[in-house]
Amino acid sequence: MKNTRRSLLPLPLLLTGLLASGVAAPPVAAARPAGAHPATASPAASRPAADDLRARLAAVPGMRVIKENPAPAGYRSFALVYRQPVDHRHPGRGSFEQRLSLLHRSTARPMVLYTNGYDLTYQDPGFRAEPTRIVDGNQISVEQRYFGTSRPRPTDWSKLDIRQAAGDHHRLIRALKKVYRAAWISTGGSKGGMATVYHRRFHPHDVAGSVAYSAPDNTDDRDDTAEDRFLRRVGNPACRSALTAVQRAMLGTRRAEMAGRLTRWAAGQGYTFRTMGSADRVLELAALQLPLHFWMQKDEVEDCGRIPRPSAAGDALYTWFEGVTRLPAYADRHLAPVTASYYQLGTQLGFVSLASPHLAGMLRHPGLQEMRTYVPRSIPLRFQPDAMPDIDRWVRRHGSELLFVYGENDPTRAEPFRTGKGSRDAHVYLAPHTNHLASIDKLASRDRARATAALRRWAAVDSPPAS
Repeated sequence: MKNTRRSLLPLPLLLTGLLASGVAAPPVAAARPAGAHPATASPAASRPAADDLRARLAAVPGMRVIKENPAPAGYRSFALVYRQPVDHRHPGRGSFEQRLSLLHRSTARPMVLYTNGYDLTYQDPGFRAEPTRIVDGNQISVEQRYFGTSRPRPTDWSKLDIRQAAGDHHRLIRALKKVYRAAWISTGGSKGGMATVYHRRFHPHDVAGSVAYSAPDNTDDRDDTAEDRFLRRVGNPACRSALTAVQRAMLGTRRAEMAGRLTRWAAGQGYTFRTMGSADRVLELAALQLPLHFWMQKDEVEDCGRIPRPSAAGDALYTWFEGVTRLPAYADRHLAPVTASYYQLGTQLGFVSLASPHLAGMLRHPGLQEMRTYVPRSIPLRFQPDAMPDIDRWVRRHGSELLFVYGENDPTRAEPFRTGKGSRDAHVYLAPHTNHLASIDKLASRDRARATAALRRWAAVDSPPAS
């Protein structure tokens, strides 16, 4: 699986989409029937007899089969597009084609709707999310509206909201249930996990159950004290102190040196920072958010000892800092394809602005952590403070057949989804010693058994898949 997208994500996309390359859990080899050859099978070799699946898919109104891809043994893989209205409230006012990837096992098996919350550019056509592997099911992966090739032209940004995206999922599920009549499960990681919950809020009966990994629940975008408290306590004091020392070096004694390195790199690549403003602004923002970057990606035991000292050689300090914070991702060339994500953060989802008393006197750019920093001025941003509280109330008062999985060391869990008195068959689990790449497999044994049993019950699957 390609990891290019993950290596180019600045923090807002890391926080709400470290899994954007399609990894709802750590990737594993696709399961295959006992005795099957491990090599990739040809489409013809895995084609079900007496069932022209391609023709059935093409017969779905609005569906177009682009091509059939090589697939793991026992599967077929298709690249599809499905025509969606730009505005589900007024379907006659324009449409666009939404990119899909189908991994077909059997029409008798459960179907898993997977979204990473972004595009499908870097997702392996043979990728199976963890719930898909657990239920041994089919999987339809959905590119989120306004990402990748799934963008209406012209682009009306006001039609990019959580309800319209939920309408995309709802309409697609209704269309494909004519082919896949077994139980449906929805899932996603990080921003995709958030989208999974939002879909259930507006269309709660579309699927039999949902698994959301590392999904933050930011109900008050003005209050980020939960994240501040979390970062003051996560890990050990020596590790936190080492990160603080790097922050202060980057914005103090080493600032001109490091900003100069970033400027020279951009010039050599032909890259610009017009949206962000300058290399110095990029450096300051990345330094402010360094603790979030670190704890989302790194392991306390393996990585705390690798944090360089502020006096480290320039190459060593810059290389480590660039690797953790993804500095190249702030260049215009890499920001432009993910403008839709920043738009969503700045209009409904919200994002964290960290307090920084330990950097007093070192900050030059007020308001740098706001989403307007990432979005061109030509695109209007107006935050809707009621959007996330509405989702939160639904989960606590009406949410059912929901499974939330968080990593113990992941800052995302500073503001997690919680169940309430009205929740039914809804569960929240914490994977010990785990970062943003949490999974059911990383849960403690008792929690793993319970989570797996709930998922398989929702999918109406009686026995584990063959290994």
